[in-house]
Amino acid sequence: MPIKNLLRVIYAPHRAFQEAMQNPKVIGPLLVMILFVAASTSAAYILLSKTYVESLMPDVAKPGTRDLWTESASFWSSESGVSIKENSMDYVAGAIYGNRSIEFSAEDSAEIAVQLDGIGQLDCSHPDGYNRLYFRVKWTSPEVKPISAIIYLYSGSTSNYFMHDLSPELATAGVWNNITLTLEDDGWISGGARWTEITGLKLELRWAEPSRATVLIDGVFFGGVFKPPAEVSMYLVNYAMLYFMQFVFRWILLSGIIYVMTRAFKANAVFRITLILVGFALITLFIQAIINAAAFSAVSTLKYPFEYIGGVKGESEAAYLQISGVWFINQVYRYTQMAIIIWTVVLCALIVRQTAGFSWSMCFLIAVVAYFAAVTVEGFLIGI
Repeated sequence: MPIKNLLRVIYAPHRAFQEAMQNPKVIGPLLVMILFVAASTSAAYILLSKTYVESLMPDVAKPGTRDLWTESASFWSSESGVSIKENSMDYVAGAIYGNRSIEFSAEDSAEIAVQLDGIGQLDCSHPDGYNRLYFRVKWTSPEVKPISAIIYLYSGSTSNYFMHDLSPELATAGVWNNITLTLEDDGWISGGARWTEITGLKLELRWAEPSRATVLIDGVFFGGVFKPPAEVSMYLVNYAMLYFMQFVFRWILLSGIIYVMTRAFKANAVFRITLILVGFALITLFIQAIINAAAFSAVSTLKYPFEYIGGVKGESEAAYLQISGVWFINQVYRYTQMAIIIWTVVLCALIVRQTAGFSWSMCFLIAVVAYFAAVTVEGFLIGI
């Protein structure tokens, strides 16, 4: 019985392999593959059902809309005498930040006031609307900190606004100041705007004395709302195909390398037998998928914030480590992966022992080389 022999691989592999050699049918390995794909896809579904990603505007999930408002100068306006252009030399490097910032400059001026229009009508009210505003601002001249920095959010026109003092958020000249503002809180002064209808923003920086002023802005996003990933069913189909390819490639590669190496050392090995025995040994992948599913079930939720999505070097890694549940999953995966590798290598050494009759030291040498060579080639072929 294939199922009985599969279970025997776990607690009595020597006996299971002997029986498989006497009755070499591929149905056993095919059953292992089906179990592995089903368990891995189930684990992916459990993880996706507990995953929430911060929803952003502009929508970074849509091609061509990432960092939309600071990739094109057409969204911005300012008072006369202020030059507006796209800067492709000085910008924030990250996964969603594009390759430009917007630069504003003026000669002999003590103030730079810039306005973002054409963003649509955004709902920033609690509890379902966007409740965070992210952006980066940098001034390269003058070299002193502004004496005043104010941001306005407005509804329809600048006469209906919310106002917030940015001065405490600014650090120093010549660096990208990373600003995160909570919307609809006590820090905003109301001037007749509506949180349910935010249509633009305005930023004013003022210095004590007139001089050449240059300000850059990048990465303007509204966020704060966490939603599950869209198209979960499509993700699951893709995952199932990926797991199928992973199993097939590892099965064929591992079997082929073991067969070639044993034949190179003059063993009278048969490829069909080796292929079937390795297929049985890969039940370790199914066990790993079951452990992963159990670990994912133990986690409450995984919320991936803007800092992680942004992909800025240093910020993204730090944000990932702060996600609740990530440390537990990583530890489970790490130790499970180590145990599965050792277990699989031991089973492969036993296969070499039974099919070729080599010494245990030679069996383990072939098993280790074959396993890591197969995994390396597999990684190049399917990218995992």
